[in-house]
Amino acid sequence: MRLGDDRRILSSGTAPLSSFSELGHRLNVDGPLLGGLLLICGFGLFVLYSAAGENSRLLVNQAIRLGVALAVMLIVAQLPPDFLRRWTPWGYLAGLILLMLVLTKGDVGQGARRWLDIGIRFQPSEVMKLAVPMMAAWFLHDRQIPPRVGQLLIIAAFISVPTVLIARQPDLGTAVLVAASGVIVVVLAGMSFRLIAGLGLLAVPGALVLWNFMKDYQKQRVLTLLNPDSDPLGAGYNIIQSKIAIGSGGLFGKGWTNGSQAHLEFLPERHTDFIFAVLGEEFGLFGVLTLLALYMFVIGRGLYIAAQAPDTYSRLLAGTISLTFFVYVFVNTAMVTGLVPVVGVPLPLVSFGGTSMVTLMAGFGILMSIHSHRKLLPH
Repeated sequence: MRLGDDRRILSSGTAPLSSFSELGHRLNVDGPLLGGLLLICGFGLFVLYSAAGENSRLLVNQAIRLGVALAVMLIVAQLPPDFLRRWTPWGYLAGLILLMLVLTKGDVGQGARRWLDIGIRFQPSEVMKLAVPMMAAWFLHDRQIPPRVGQLLIIAAFISVPTVLIARQPDLGTAVLVAASGVIVVVLAGMSFRLIAGLGLLAVPGALVLWNFMKDYQKQRVLTLLNPDSDPLGAGYNIIQSKIAIGSGGLFGKGWTNGSQAHLEFLPERHTDFIFAVLGEEFGLFGVLTLLALYMFVIGRGLYIAAQAPDTYSRLLAGTISLTFFVYVFVNTAMVTGLVPVVGVPLPLVSFGGTSMVTLMAGFGILMSIHSHRKLLPH
């Protein structure tokens, strides 16, 4: 074979890869991040099919929602970070208005008023998972870092108002996540460890005050965490069955669609909040570690993008989106394994749901925008 033939073979072999890379560059898509997300979503659909009792219709609905979420991610990725920063206050204000509308005109479901129906039924509280950290990052963009006490008080107001409105729905789980996303911005901005320690000490009396405002079922969840066996057929049932499912999976699990806890109707909410227990039962420790490794890859890639960001707004926002995603994963897995109270937080990109998935993908679209536009922004 002649040298020219070798070159043509090499050229034809690398052309598809080059074309794919060029297409990703034009669409402002970060290949490693997109690959990690698609692997998580694919694995999630695989687990969801079994968790939903091999319900093909539910699986198709989830795939459609995933397609919509990916489309939103691609659209957001085209928006320059400077454009997002300029429109952040208006987006935050719109989110507050939607939360107020929920309290007055929202749809009631399962004893909570959390949804708005404007042709599309959605939860405005999900929007605030992005709006709050974006607002905090916007405020700190052209100010002194680390922030001073006066600036911290203003940021606290940005965080507290939507948190209180969401808690009144009531949706304490989402309220905690929204508050956490705002706090992460402040921590990444360089808040002193002395102040962090002081706030940690204040959290103890703060928790006692919060206890007096919690509803009875919320208090029961905390008490159940301390002793789930006190009411094994009532408040402690979900956690007990979840632990049984995860523990029975062993090293490699019982096999796909062979989970007894899920398919014999012992495990509640198995295709939403407790889908992690289905994963543990059917795929064992190996399956759990595989999913967690994919999560850690996505989080690590997000933090890398944050480290490469050229300005304060982009760095704070990218870092917060990545660490908030970690918080979602931690809260759900800890909830299902009985380490924290049950708060109704889905497993990201795996549990059945629409609004949450769209919000998550929009956040990853922001990460891709920050990464792809990093050379265009002023230093």
